[in-house]
Order: sequence, then C-alpha cells, then structure tokens
Amino acid sequence: MILIYITCKDKREAEKISKHMLKKRLIACANIFPVKSLYNWKGRLCRADEAVLLAKTNDRMYDNVRKEVRKIHSYEIPCIIKMKADADREYENWVSHEVRR
Repeated sequence: MILIYITCKDKREAEKISKHMLKKRLIACANIFPVKSLYNWKGRLCRADEAVLLAKTNDRMYDNVRKEVRKIHSYEIPCIIKMKADADREYENWVSHEVRR
C-alpha cells in the first residue's frame, strides 16, 4: 500500500482532485488537512495556507494518479510524494478492492 501526499492551493482543489481520482477508482480514500506552508519559489520566500490531500492506494496506481493530478492541479509544479505504508491486512485488502485493477 502507498500514501500519496499532495499539496493543494485550498480545500476546494483538494476535494476536486480527490473526487476525480475516486471516480476513476485510482484511490480508495482521501484525507484532507489544512496546513501552513513555507517555501522558496522563484527567488522569494513564500507563506501560504494550503490543503494537504493524503490519498491511499496501491503501488501500481501511482503513475496513473500522478498523471491525473498533473492534468487538473493548479500549480505549475505540484507536490506529489509517494510513501510506502504498512497497514493492517484487512485494510490493505479493502484498498486493493476499491481501486481499479
């Protein structure tokens, strides 16, 4: 199982991306959290209120998730980070069942 960490400009964008991926059965579940972000962008220090989308899926879906996020994300370079995760076997089975084969 993997978790995909995606920062979004706001909750609305995170929900839009989540719903898109759920409809395509690329992910089984998404959690959305408000965050304060600090980062360097084009030579200046930036501070922003953003939303983090944490998507749960399996490894074989990662490339498709990444491609779909890039299509609809508002950022020039979206943050899309894949993290391997160990979960309870029953939960992993549910995730596998929910995503497209």
